[in-house]
Amino acid sequence: VQLQASGGGLVQPGGSLRLACAVSGSLFSFNVIGWYRQAPGKQRELVAGITRGGTTDYAEALKGRFTISRDNAKNTVYLQMNSLKPEDTAHYYCWGDMSGRPYWGQGTLVTVFS
Repeated sequence: VQLQASGGGLVQPGGSLRLACAVSGSLFSFNVIGWYRQAPGKQRELVAGITRGGTTDYAEALKGRFTISRDNAKNTVYLQMNSLKPEDTAHYYCWGDMSGRPYWGQGTLVTVFS
């Protein structure tokens, strides 16, 4: 199983980006799938996750700006990021839990700058 992240880039403060995580197999193989991020010099932190049943969870500080969703037909999970701030600059990693085993995709870089 492979997770392929895409959609990162450069954006000005207040702008939006949508990240995508394409799964080589079925999304239903994962108990939960979502995104972590790691900013320079900081620890990796959970951004958002979505369960097999569609229940979502977010880092408290990101609620209202970030939205996670899934397209089961495309085996893809999305992260819509709005009102981006410079502190959102980080590598964003797609992650999934399959029967207790974690799977990681490569990171996609999001840079928010003036």
